[in-house]
Amino acid sequence: MQFRWGRPDLAAYRARPSTPPASPTSPLTVSFLGVTTLLFDDGESAVMTDGFFTRPSPARTLLTPLRSDPARIDHALRTAGVDTLDAVACGHSHYDHALDSAAVAQRTGATLVGGESTAQLGRGARLPPDRIATVAPGEALTFGGFTLTFLESEHSHPDRIQGVIERAVAQPAPVRAYKCGETWSILIDHHGSGRSALVHSSAGFRPGMLDGRRADVVYLAVGQLGHQPREYIERYWAQTVTAVGAESVILTHWDDFFRPLTKPLRALPYAVEDLDAAMRVLTACAERDGVHLELPALWRRTDPWATRPDK
Repeated sequence: MQFRWGRPDLAAYRARPSTPPASPTSPLTVSFLGVTTLLFDDGESAVMTDGFFTRPSPARTLLTPLRSDPARIDHALRTAGVDTLDAVACGHSHYDHALDSAAVAQRTGATLVGGESTAQLGRGARLPPDRIATVAPGEALTFGGFTLTFLESEHSHPDRIQGVIERAVAQPAPVRAYKCGETWSILIDHHGSGRSALVHSSAGFRPGMLDGRRADVVYLAVGQLGHQPREYIERYWAQTVTAVGAESVILTHWDDFFRPLTKPLRALPYAVEDLDAAMRVLTACAERDGVHLELPALWRRTDPWATRPDK
């Protein structure tokens, strides 16, 4: 791999057709809140994936113990229009996914949901035990109008903080305390509307892990994907998007998560992720399969099912 300076220019990707904005009659909306944080809201109940808003700088991340920033969390929740949540579901327990998960659950009355490693973060934050749900592979849990099914996956390569979290983590804690733990691909089914989405928050996979599953939309992580060979990226698409028969793919984990959400999003530098390389292959896969592909806009409430006449 040849080293490249700088970072990708997002202008060309933002010029692509985007999913429709939500309308007052949309039975379900989805908002992208950075990295792999997504808000699913039907007006009566809501679930969030990950919930990472503190986004500390590289120096803070590497040199100081990490602590959730209440001001940044409150700003994000307020901007996204979040008062209460039924669940905060973590795809895995690295800090760029789970640092703020317990704090978001505390503020919104949500249940923190994930593997045992995520549960240790909830215990360290002193969430009540009845607001921590530890899932097993293949388990489905219902929160409000949503059923979340947790399907065991793999983290993208390389996993720089491997292992499981074996004891409660109280903040402040060093970044290496946020071990990956269990990695999930989360299938979200919405009752009533019949709409479904797959939230796949790390660019790894287990062959066959989604066999027999269906989802209209896939929220697909691309972090570190551009540093993989073309053959791997094509297999990744097949094992996630093709496997569930998705008609639309919304990409996540491409933004620079060291930059606060009060500033415009920008891509990660090439040294971390080559988004251009990933997009070349993913665009070819999408065009071949007739699948809509886009990078989402921050905060925007969307209805990615709106173009489906049966939905």
